[in-house]
Amino acid sequence: MDESKQKYFNEALCNFTIDFAAGGAIKSMATKGYTVEQIHSKLDYPVPREQIGQIVWNHFVSTGVILLKDPTASKGEFAVTYESVQDSLGRSSFRQVKRRITYSDEYVLCDFGKRLYQDKDRFIRQLSSLPKSDVDYVLGLPWPLENVWHKKDERIERIIEVEAGKDI
Repeated sequence: MDESKQKYFNEALCNFTIDFAAGGAIKSMATKGYTVEQIHSKLDYPVPREQIGQIVWNHFVSTGVILLKDPTASKGEFAVTYESVQDSLGRSSFRQVKRRITYSDEYVLCDFGKRLYQDKDRFIRQLSSLPKSDVDYVLGLPWPLENVWHKKDERIERIIEVEAGKDI
């Protein structure tokens, strides 16, 4: 096996191991509102922050918390999740649940990736009046350089309000 294939195999094996050992816990904590930093401090299994951030990001994208396309331009998309079910004999399995994503005023535009790339120090100064957990939330995720849309919640509205209101 050549070196590039071996490296790819090792990365895939490492990602599988981490996902198997801690993926469910990471996703559960992310759903409950924990930041990457908080998740990292609570895990017993050693997982690098970058991998936790990637797992949280993928979870948010797959559950519709973060959209990669403009929600007003695409209609009729589904968010796919899986729920555990038991049959009459008590055997557990998973059932795929598709939920139609509705787009009214549920999402806000985020360009954090661009802002972090352009001037990280300035962007962090803009966020400095936020609680530490809000700043950790933004810095813990691997925001792309493109615009994304985040489902509205108290945290993201605080971040957007402070980020938009300050020009340091």
